[in-house]
Amino acid sequence: GFELLYQPEVVRLYLSLLTESQNYNTLEAAAGALQNLSAGQWIWSTYIRATVRKEKGLPVLVELLRSDSDKVVRAVAIALRNLSIDRRNKDLIGSYAMRDLVSNLPSGQQRPAKNLEEDTVVAILNTIHEIVTDSSENARSLIQAQALEKLVAINKTSQSSRETKAASHVLQTVWSYKELRNTLHKEGWNKSHFQVGLILILRRISSSQHLIFF
Repeated sequence: GFELLYQPEVVRLYLSLLTESQNYNTLEAAAGALQNLSAGQWIWSTYIRATVRKEKGLPVLVELLRSDSDKVVRAVAIALRNLSIDRRNKDLIGSYAMRDLVSNLPSGQQRPAKNLEEDTVVAILNTIHEIVTDSSENARSLIQAQALEKLVAINKTSQSSRETKAASHVLQTVWSYKELRNTLHKEGWNKSHFQVGLILILRRISSSQHLIFF
């Protein structure tokens, strides 16, 4: 039955493909398979998340965040987000993947060298949000990865409301950790930097007026 999909041998197969293949389509498919198997809160997903860690799969996925393929980076980012539901995975991903995740983010309207699509940037931001949620240590790692300048720029200037919303969620979560505020203040950040971007607010107002008008 479907239980066969959740055996260690299947995880090893996908990790082998991720390690050995040079084909972007294969890499995307294998990362997507792990992404699907590790999603949700049911028992088999919990088992897969632990198995990927035990099979040394996290470093394999983290390395693929450096891929030149937009679709590979997106699939890997979402897989890491699902895997980080496991607390031990979250701690490890926060420690070892944060800089690679941040390196893929644009600086507001300026796109990185890879020129990742909006869906991929949003996936990365959502992954970062999952990693820093309920973990002030991971939020500290995010700060140390020099991410705040990028996040604030996206929040304030991105033309994508989805990117703005996702960046805003990360910033608000970081600001919620009172134990980090002294560090943030020392680096020149204040509460205004962690609030919802003006562009997103204006879009919400415009959307509301549009709905009322019609």
